[in-house]
Amino acid sequence: MSSMKSRPSRLLIPSLLIFAAVVVAFNAWFGFRAIQSLHDSEYRVSHTWQVINQVESIMSSVKDAETGNRGYLITGDESYLEPYTIARRELPSKLDHFASLTSDRPHQAVQLLEMRAVLEQRLSLLQQGIELRRSSDHDTIRSLVLSGTGKTEMDHLRRIADRMESEERHLLEIRTVIVDQDNRRAHYIVALASALDFFFIAFLFRYFATERAMRYAAEVDAERLAVARNEAERRADEVRSLNASLEQRVKERTRELETINHELQAFSYSVSHDLRAPLRTIDGFSLALEEDYQEAVDETGRDYIRRVRNGVQRMGQLIDALLQLSRITRTEIGREQFDMSQVAESVAAVLLEENPERNIVFRIEPGLRADGDSRLVRVALENLFGNSVKFSSKRPDSRVDFGWDKEKAAWFVRDNGAGFDMFYADRLFNAFNRLHGDKDFRGSGIGLATVARIVHRHHGTIWADSIVDHGATFWFTLG
Repeated sequence: MSSMKSRPSRLLIPSLLIFAAVVVAFNAWFGFRAIQSLHDSEYRVSHTWQVINQVESIMSSVKDAETGNRGYLITGDESYLEPYTIARRELPSKLDHFASLTSDRPHQAVQLLEMRAVLEQRLSLLQQGIELRRSSDHDTIRSLVLSGTGKTEMDHLRRIADRMESEERHLLEIRTVIVDQDNRRAHYIVALASALDFFFIAFLFRYFATERAMRYAAEVDAERLAVARNEAERRADEVRSLNASLEQRVKERTRELETINHELQAFSYSVSHDLRAPLRTIDGFSLALEEDYQEAVDETGRDYIRRVRNGVQRMGQLIDALLQLSRITRTEIGREQFDMSQVAESVAAVLLEENPERNIVFRIEPGLRADGDSRLVRVALENLFGNSVKFSSKRPDSRVDFGWDKEKAAWFVRDNGAGFDMFYADRLFNAFNRLHGDKDFRGSGIGLATVARIVHRHHGTIWADSIVDHGATFWFTLG
């Protein structure tokens, strides 16, 4: 009878040992998988940071090239070209490194191709400026700088870089969430495994160890938990450090952008004001020549004087338009509910009063309300309505429609004027880009750029549709 009882007892202990070994093995396997998953997630977060830093490095090199080129164009000192030369040498390898980092991202590859193309155009334009400076062709350099092509290309590069970085930051948010989830999962698994291990150790030590040995096992287990807790705290400190570094970097970039924006605004304002004094001088002496010395010159000379005055007045209008664009950039947005129809009717009344000899019909949808800055919206409508009136001036009956398009969820301004070729639609809202010559329709080329700036400051969008000689329609939203 005693033998029958001891046999199950002898079989029970090995069975429990085997069962405990299997459980520990499974715990180890699950713990390894959780740690491996956490490691992979952290690697992906680190890789995303590398991509973001690479985008910033590329744009930093582009800015260095711009700075060096600008210094050389101003001073003619070859030493200023060193940042430009270094940036031009490093940019290909930086772009290739970005391509290798995002080889599994087709959308980033498409944006990289676009960036390469725009960057190649920009570097070519910078090289052209250097060659012109070396040949002392100052008039061509000035025309090249004033054309605005460089700014357009740099803005294009910044938009591409912003899209790249935005996509990576969105991915970073996702991957950071995954890291947090994997981190918690690893903690849970380690805690569960430790609890199970402790249970089996305690259970087995009831059979094989004394009370002292059981206490020792508990101490060992406590040390293991402390190590896990310290490791968790260390990883939490690393995450907090990364977050602090990210916040500081964002603040620095924001300050840099604000400084650059303020410098550009101050430059535009200063140039516009400094140009007024010589223009007034030219206009005054030209008027004196036209009035006091008209008998001293022939008809050709008088025509030349008229052309000088027209040119001066034209430049004065451009300066006024630039100042208005600069003021709109600096003006604070004050959003409120207002009567959009009433603002539109007020603008239309002014245009009718300014053009009494023309047959102009305004059709404004009544009872429309909007949320935004009524002063800036009025400026936008003045430019849009003014364009419609101007470009329909060759029609016997000019018609301008304004209202709300429910399907597109946008405001619209429609006319029956000259229209434009949609092939050039992407140039409509750039400053000084005009699709019609001064012989047909006079203008500054700033109006639609001003409208676009107002709409974008309201976080809205603007677009247009047209057929040549069949009018044009402009849609816009106010965010």
